[in-house]
Amino acid sequence: MYVHAGEDMMIRSDDIIAILEKETVEYSLEIQKFLQHKEDFIINLSNGDFKSLIITEPHIYFSPIASSTLKKRLLDMKDHELLI
Repeated sequence: MYVHAGEDMMIRSDDIIAILEKETVEYSLEIQKFLQHKEDFIINLSNGDFKSLIITEPHIYFSPIASSTLKKRLLDMKDHELLI
């Protein structure tokens, strides 16, 4: 299954390692250091301010979609898979 991450980008749900809130990214020195080392792999999907950070292997996406919305979509997909 795929989840819409913003713009025209779809990410395979199995490839998602973590989804972080904007506030977590802004206030965590460890995450900021991690992002500095991964600059070549960052894809900014938000035209303005991002709302969440999606970590996959190998890319990191700045998404305009709230982390709670992304997580809900992933959980809804998992529930749907169980019904099939």
